[in-house]
Amino acid sequence: MKADIEVKLTLNGQPHTALADSRLLLVELIRDTLDSKGTRVGCLTGDCGACTVLFDGEVRKSCLILAASIAGNDVRTIEGCDGIEKLQEAFIADNSFQCGFCTSGMLIAAADLLKRNPSPSHDEIRHAISGNLCRCTGYESIVNAIWRAAHGEPA
Repeated sequence: MKADIEVKLTLNGQPHTALADSRLLLVELIRDTLDSKGTRVGCLTGDCGACTVLFDGEVRKSCLILAASIAGNDVRTIEGCDGIEKLQEAFIADNSFQCGFCTSGMLIAAADLLKRNPSPSHDEIRHAISGNLCRCTGYESIVNAIWRAAHGEPA
């Protein structure tokens, strides 16, 4: 690929400028050019949610965004997502991950939910993470961990 387009963005609070090919995806820019490896490359079709980021404060799939379309946008990956410590502790306590591939996307979706709704129901949690696939856990432990983090329940 020929890097011929200048891309400017703020990644996890830090301004970046990079050259990118017009076909480069945001997930590829994040991982390969900007070396932020917490965001995963999964399906590249927007189905799995492994590439989930906060894009200008909204949950988005970075495999569906061309890097060339970025115009100074704010992108937060798992490395720069504020307020996820309780969620991480709950995920560990509830064994809410096995292979860990989906975890960063799940945590971002969960953190966004808790920011908007600090006391969600189990159904609201399921809806919030519905764009993130997990092949290992069966989801109940993930839903329970998010609920536990939201409601301050001890592990």
